[in-house]
Amino acid sequence: MIRKPYKTNKNISRLFYILMMIIFVWFIGIQILGPDEQFFDQSGHSIIYNGTFTWKKSDGTKQNISVPGRYKVPAKQTMIITTTLPDDYNENVIAIRSSLQDVRFYIDGKLRKEYNAKNLHRFGKNSASRYIFCNTSSADAGKELCLELTTYTSNYSGVVNTIYCGDQMQIWSYIFNHNFSVTVIESFIFFASIVTILFSIALGIVYKTKFNMEYLGWCMLMGSVWMIGESKMRQLLVPNASGLATSCFIMLMLCPLPISLYVNNLQKGKYKKIFQSICFIALLNFIICTILHLTGIADYIETMPAAHAILIITFLAVILTFLIRYWNHRSRSDCLLFFGLLITMLSVIFEAISVYYKVSVSGVFVGIAILILLFINVIYTIHIIRDIIKRQQQEELDKRKKNIEEMSLQLMQMLSTTIEAKDEYTKGHSHRVAEYSVLIARELGWNEKELSNLKNAAHLHDIGKIAIPDTILNKPSKLSEEEFSIIKEHTIIGANILKNISLIDHVQEIVRNHHERYDGNGYPDGLKGKEIPLHARIVTVADSYDAMSSQRIYRNQLPPEKIIQELENNKGTQFDPEITDIFLKLLREDRIHVKEDHLSITENTQIPEAEIEMSQFISDIMSTIRTQKAKENLDFLTGIPTRNKGEQAIAQLMKHHSGCLVCRLGGDEFLLFMPDADQNSITDVITAIFKKFNTRKEQDPELHAASISAGLYMCNIGDSFDECYTKADKALYFVKQNGKSDFSFHEK
Repeated sequence: MIRKPYKTNKNISRLFYILMMIIFVWFIGIQILGPDEQFFDQSGHSIIYNGTFTWKKSDGTKQNISVPGRYKVPAKQTMIITTTLPDDYNENVIAIRSSLQDVRFYIDGKLRKEYNAKNLHRFGKNSASRYIFCNTSSADAGKELCLELTTYTSNYSGVVNTIYCGDQMQIWSYIFNHNFSVTVIESFIFFASIVTILFSIALGIVYKTKFNMEYLGWCMLMGSVWMIGESKMRQLLVPNASGLATSCFIMLMLCPLPISLYVNNLQKGKYKKIFQSICFIALLNFIICTILHLTGIADYIETMPAAHAILIITFLAVILTFLIRYWNHRSRSDCLLFFGLLITMLSVIFEAISVYYKVSVSGVFVGIAILILLFINVIYTIHIIRDIIKRQQQEELDKRKKNIEEMSLQLMQMLSTTIEAKDEYTKGHSHRVAEYSVLIARELGWNEKELSNLKNAAHLHDIGKIAIPDTILNKPSKLSEEEFSIIKEHTIIGANILKNISLIDHVQEIVRNHHERYDGNGYPDGLKGKEIPLHARIVTVADSYDAMSSQRIYRNQLPPEKIIQELENNKGTQFDPEITDIFLKLLREDRIHVKEDHLSITENTQIPEAEIEMSQFISDIMSTIRTQKAKENLDFLTGIPTRNKGEQAIAQLMKHHSGCLVCRLGGDEFLLFMPDADQNSITDVITAIFKKFNTRKEQDPELHAASISAGLYMCNIGDSFDECYTKADKALYFVKQNGKSDFSFHEK
């Protein structure tokens, strides 16, 4: 009994989803419309310093400025700003965020705090952006605070960020509160990228294919590192914030690589040259920029325009190639992927360009866009996995079907081989005919599939002989008209046996029409010329050649010269002229060679065990039938072969031995062949038999009316059994005409 999978109540599921949606909407609404408990401070104390700032210019003039702000200061020139701390000042620290600047704090003219990147790293000109904290106390109230800001790049020269005062933990708490959502997104994308990469590798191992999600994972990883590198919280996230800041620039320069790999893989390498070129340019740019950075010629921030240009080129290539792909295929999945990529690329471009106009970038737009792209790609990957599973299932079905087809073909070939096993002289006939047919068809330019089909069909061309009595199939003498009519029926019988077989194309044509003649005098339908199917015309030539070149019970094999002559003489009458010419060419070029067939089901390891057992079962049945047939050919009382079986055995002996054929027909019949004996010794043996018979006749009154007569013929190796049998019978007839109870040689 098969259990049906349990299905959850749809109404309960819908109710649950609606409830969760209501709770989610309520939570978002209360966060937006409810009171801000996070920053509520009854004391009203602000950690942002709101004093008056004066900019002391290099020309000696002064200017009151607003903080935060940006002013025109050349690169490498120190910007000096001053302020007087309030008389009631009693904060523990005063802080400012450096934007690639060296920072010095002076209180009352004395250096209190200095930040210089040269003390932290060996390479690059600029100090990494970070928060600088200067310790203060109530003793500093009313004193002058002087800030010196120096940068070596025009990107951030003249930048003055917000100045904080208060307890250090309060300041960090304030910064964290303002950057919490971005930090969560950054961290989530970072860990999601690692999971995506590992998950894609695991899927690749399981399904033995490369998944696009792995490249997307690398894109996400580089994007998250860039976002974390730009984060104001990076001092708290890693021990060496300078290294993280540098990796931010490196990620931006190298991100065209995974993007190109990802999109190229999505498009199955159709635009491989374009994306390979982008990868090469991005790598070259990274190498050059790194050399400039290490030698102190130009920092990464100064060479960023080149990286941004390459990034824009990459995005344009992605957009254009996807538009072309979508226009050609109109795929729904392509549309979704393009939408996700477009959002992500626009977000990256927006935040990359904003670097030139804004002191710091949050990365929130890139983070949201990457999450959207990840969601779309998960759906896309699920579809790919579904298609892979379907393909694997189809491959398994095709494999199973192929195995069944192979087994069916082998079973039919086994049946054909079993039929041939009735006669030692036809063993391997079907296999040879199939091989000869393939040689002819290959010269006609047939492909491998057509050749394989022809070979399988030709194997079964004589399958109808299963219904023909053994006495007719194996008769060593000439067939009567009635017997020949019966044997001609094997073509129709075979076609009827295979009428429902769709596994092999043209098999019925071959089985039914391989005895048709080109002049229309063949059987069973009397087809003429091109009316005969091509497959049947090929097998006709192959079948006739094997019959002439093989040893048969009624004659020896013909010499090659005789075979060629027969083919030439019957070209256009019995055989198709074109096919005959091809076969004659193969003969003259000595290209008619076939390997012996050793049919064995167990050699095919792909066939399931149950099918092997079934084929073995059928083989055992056929073997039993053959054994039973052999028993039926022996006399029940004496164990001596019956007349038909005896004629076959004698005919086979006559192929290799000379001797005397002794015939006694009428009454108690017997047929006797004494090999390798001369006429005198035969006379002595037959005389002794007659004497013993007469002695026994005198001893048994019931036998006194019996008589024995025999006709004898001395035959040579290779003589026709039919002719020898007829002459021995004539000698017997001569004895009967002259009083019986005697024997005579035909030669006399």
